[in-house]
Amino acid sequence: MELIVYLAGQIHDDWREQLRQGAQARNLPIRFKGPQENHDLSDEIGERIKGTQPNAVYRDHVASEVNNLRTRVWMQKADIVIALFGEKYRQWNTAMDASTALALNKPLILIRPESLHHPLKELAQRAQLVVETPEQALDALAYLFEE
Repeated sequence: MELIVYLAGQIHDDWREQLRQGAQARNLPIRFKGPQENHDLSDEIGERIKGTQPNAVYRDHVASEVNNLRTRVWMQKADIVIALFGEKYRQWNTAMDASTALALNKPLILIRPESLHHPLKELAQRAQLVVETPEQALDALAYLFEE
C-alpha cells in the first residue's frame, strides 16, 4: 500500500524535504504532494497560463486560481494531510488547507510548536494527531506500516 500525504504549510524552508528524505531512509511507501515549492513559479503561474495582468491584485488572483486547483486536486487524492504551523511566517494558507482537509474528512496531522497551542486549540482538537516536529509526524506515518 502506498499513501499519498499532502504537506500543507509554508514553502520557505526545507521541512518537506526533511520528511521526504526521512521517509525514503525508512523505506516508507509514501508519495508526498503539496503546494508548488518554487515560489517564483507559484507567483507567476497565472500569468503564464492566462497572460499578463493589469496589476498585482489581478496577478495574485490568477495565480491563486491555478494554485487552488493544484491544492484541491492533490488534497482530494491524499490519504493524509500534514499541516505545519511555524512561528516565523503568517499561516493563513496553512489554516485554510487544514480546515479543507477536515471538511474533506481527511486524517489530519497538525505540526505546531507548543507556543502556538492557544491560537490553534480548536483546530488541534479536530486533528487526528498533534505533534511539535516533522520528525514526530514521520514517526506517526511509520507506525501506520508496523505489523
